[in-house]
Formats: sequence, C-alpha cells, structure tokens
Amino acid sequence: MNNLTKRDLIELIAKKANLTNRASREAVDVMLNAIRDSLKRGEKVVITGFGTFSIRKKAAKSGRNPHTGGKITIAAHKSPGFTPGKTLRKVVK
Repeated sequence: MNNLTKRDLIELIAKKANLTNRASREAVDVMLNAIRDSLKRGEKVVITGFGTFSIRKKAAKSGRNPHTGGKITIAAHKSPGFTPGKTLRKVVK
C-alpha cells in the first residue's frame, strides 16, 4: 500500500492545475500553514465536502509506566483532530 506524500500531492496539483511545481508547492504550503495557524488560535477549519480540523482537549488521567509498572499522571493536553465530512465518508466506503 502506497502513501501519498506531500511531494506527490504537490506534483499531482501541479499537473492537474497546470502549474509549475514551485507554484504548486507554495499553494500547498499556504494552505497547510493556514490550517495550522487557525488551529493554533483555537479555531476550527471546515472544508465543506472534505472534513473539519479542530483542537481536541484531552483531560488529565492516570496511567502506568510500562517499564516500572508504577502509577503516573498523564497531564491534560490539546491535540489536533480531524472529522471527515459526509462526502469524504461516502467516497471512502
């Protein structure tokens, strides 16, 4: 199973949109930076037909150190999340 890398995505967009690889790379970077910056500000990013990027808050919880078996506390934290849109879910089915 192959993965689509950022480089592959840039080349695909360049070919489909009749752009240079440089212009395509800049467009991809601008889009990814816009998503990152919005999430950093705590905003959701909704791409209709594709999905929603958001920040998920994880509560503090207790766990175990796998090496010693001792109890540890896992601090509360935030992590980026993605929820696929209805159209994307239909395509992947």
